[in-house]
Amino acid sequence: MQIRSRLQLTRFCTVLAFLLCGGNALAEPVLRFSSSLTLEHDAEWFGGWSALEVTDGGRRLIALSDRGHLIHADMQRSDGTLQAITLTQDAALTREIGPPLIKSDKDAEGLAIAPDGRAFASFEYRNRITRIDLDTGTLSGEIAVPFTRDVGRNSGLEMLAVDAEGALFAMAEKAPAPGATFELFAYRSGQWTRAARIPKRGPFLPVGGDFDPAGRLWILERAATLLGFRSRIRLLDFSHDAPRDDTLLTTQPAQFDNLEGLSVWTDTSGILRVTMISDDNFLRIQDTQIVEFIVEE
Repeated sequence: MQIRSRLQLTRFCTVLAFLLCGGNALAEPVLRFSSSLTLEHDAEWFGGWSALEVTDGGRRLIALSDRGHLIHADMQRSDGTLQAITLTQDAALTREIGPPLIKSDKDAEGLAIAPDGRAFASFEYRNRITRIDLDTGTLSGEIAVPFTRDVGRNSGLEMLAVDAEGALFAMAEKAPAPGATFELFAYRSGQWTRAARIPKRGPFLPVGGDFDPAGRLWILERAATLLGFRSRIRLLDFSHDAPRDDTLLTTQPAQFDNLEGLSVWTDTSGILRVTMISDDNFLRIQDTQIVEFIVEE
């Protein structure tokens, strides 16, 4: 009788938790692979794609390279699955006011489009955030970041995202000291604040991020191994007393190329999708890949 009573109590608590959480007490998003395409173009400037946004319900792609170039592309789909990508527009990044950009000014690593349509780009090497005109590639309105003295030239501002209220979120790629955490900063009303401390797990470092319609932050991480690049996606949920993160995807070495840019978007059927782009480092042994997953919840 005692064992039976405990079983009944356990079942009651499980059902109660299920009802209180809207029938989704234990559910986490699941990523289902959808497609992977290789994007090619014979121009010298093509390559090094480190940031992207997918817009218009999955019909358009905008990407930035770490050598200062912007592209637009049409995405052709069949029943939602990506079939082909056609470049439609490109532009070299330029300053609105001032001298031409030099190499150290061009290392674009992040792209974020605010709800009001304003677009922002983040840069490594000379770490900063600027406004960007997505039609012309013109940069303006520089925003200094709070961690420039703590990072190296090639381990700086990689992740940039913007939430539904228009706040910018940024995180450096540099690995923290042993036992320390990655620091996620938020920029609101002209001020930076620390939004969260994110535990470092394994060799992975943050290289991209995006918010979904539910206000969750998706973080793309990368690790370099002797056998090839690995990627990981973590989901940061701010709806708890303390931000909680879950690992949704961890790839094997060389399963995909050097994935650096991530966009989370909703298609015309209301299905949440994740698209990533790889940085080929302008090497023939690497590719520019577009990789997509469907989010199942």
